[in-house]
Amino acid sequence: MRELTMSEIGLVSGAGDECSGGGNEYGGVSEPESVGDDIVAIYEGLVSAASHIIERVANSF
Repeated sequence: MRELTMSEIGLVSGAGDECSGGGNEYGGVSEPESVGDDIVAIYEGLVSAASHIIERVANSF
């Protein structure tokens, strides 16, 4: 087995240009901390929509 050159070490350690500006993605999500906020917003929207529908049905009688 041969030893790596300095440029090869830079590439595998993340110091190369190929790795700059990148980030981890989890199933297409690059900022996982925002997923919780998105889920809460979706839930609140669903609750609001359900409440609106229930109110409309109740007032129709």
